Formats: sequence, C-alpha cells, structure tokens
Amino acid sequence: MKQSKFGFTLVELLIVIALLGALAVGLLAALDPFEQLKKGTDTGIRNTTSEIQGAVIRYYAIKNHMPWCADDGTCPDGDPLSNKLTDGIISTMITNLTSAGELKSNFMDLADAYKNKIYITGTAADENLQVRVCFLPQAKSFRADPNTKYDATGIAVPAPVDCMGHGGAETLTCYWCIM
Repeated sequence: MKQSKFGFTLVELLIVIALLGALAVGLLAALDPFEQLKKGTDTGIRNTTSEIQGAVIRYYAIKNHMPWCADDGTCPDGDPLSNKLTDGIISTMITNLTSAGELKSNFMDLADAYKNKIYITGTAADENLQVRVCFLPQAKSFRADPNTKYDATGIAVPAPVDCMGHGGAETLTCYWCIM
C-alpha cells in the first residue's frame, strides 16, 4: 500500500517564516518609520494651516474686516506678525472665526498639538489685505517642497536654494506657508 504525503514539513515552514521576517526587516529599514511619523505630523499641521487661512478669507468675505479686528474695522492690537496660535491677538482671531462658524467650536482642542508650531502674519490695511500662515516642517519631503521657502512671517527668503532640504548650502531654516 502506497501512502501519499500532503503538506509541508516543519523545516520548510520555518524557512518560509524566516525569509518573510528578513523581508519585513528590510522593508522596515527602507521606509524609515521616524520619517513617516514626521510626514504624518507635517501633513496634520499643513492641513490646519490651510484651514486657518481659508477661515480668515471666508470671514473677511462675510464681515469685510479681518478677524483680529473689531467690528468697526479698527485693529486695537495691531496686525499679527509671526504670532503663534497661543498669542493674545490670535486667540481673539480664533474666537471670532469660531463665533462666525468658520472654524469648529473645538478647533483649539483639535489643534492643541500644533498651536506652538503655526505662525500667523496678517495685514488689515485695505491696500494690502493678506494673511500668511506658516509652519516649520520636520519631514525631509516637506523641507524639500518648493513651497518651503519663507521665513516665519511668510516673506520669501532671498535664496530658497539655501533652505534646508533644497540641496544648496542648506544654511537657512525655511517655513512652509500658505497665503
């Protein structure tokens, strides 16, 4: 009587598991998990900066004055100049944007991890209305982004090629900004 043998031996299974483990270790090393975490954080901050900038534009379209100014258009605290989300003038701005429904009521809770990393600069003068929202990227891919060429106030640096991540002298700390 002939017996048929089906399946794999224990040694064959162990060899396959060892090969899969080696591939997993190689893949993990190639992906650089810390860089992936930085990309995730930068993506979250970029989305928050875009949300703030969009909210300011919508607020101005409805109210005809910037959210850091009073309803009569006067700006008692002046214009923000590279202020963080935790600064007084920006706190007033966030409150006004939230009250107008342009930001969620729990925006500051949601943006808690980023509030010291986002910088806002704006002008309320009629001839030069603008808001610039910036952050300092940590991930290599965000530092190499062509939009990472500004200082913390949103002014373009003289030689963007010298920004870290752009392949030049890499002597400048440059911010990613939306205007």
